[in-house]
Amino acid sequence: MGLIKEFKEFAVRGNLVDTAVAFVMGVSFGKIVTSFVDGMVMPLVGMLTGGVDFNDKKWVLQDAAAAVKDAAGTVVTPEVTEVSVKYGAFITNLIDFVIVAFAVFMVIKALNKIKQEATPAAPATPPGPTEAEKLLAEIRDSLKKVD
Repeated sequence: MGLIKEFKEFAVRGNLVDTAVAFVMGVSFGKIVTSFVDGMVMPLVGMLTGGVDFNDKKWVLQDAAAAVKDAAGTVVTPEVTEVSVKYGAFITNLIDFVIVAFAVFMVIKALNKIKQEATPAAPATPPGPTEAEKLLAEIRDSLKKVD
């Protein structure tokens, strides 16, 4: 029973619950940003670049080829799938990432500002003795030794 109790304490601890909520919200926010980029940003970018749909942009390294069969139906040359670098989808996902990263940065910046305002400033340390005070302390100590 000790293991179950320990797990329950771990699972209900505030940090774990906060992390779970943040994860769920982050996934939802990611979907919103993806929808925003795919539905609003990329069509505008496509319009500015002459009607280009970035999700379809790719460099074809090897064209696809259909399978070649002889009269008996035996495959002579197997089918070859297309090999391509899909850089358009990468650009779209990169824009998604930049937007999400900027939003997270702004949230963290706001939280740090709130946290900084909430914590009281450390009391200022009193300044050290001046040169005159040090000299007077030495004279006082020397006079005590003489007595």
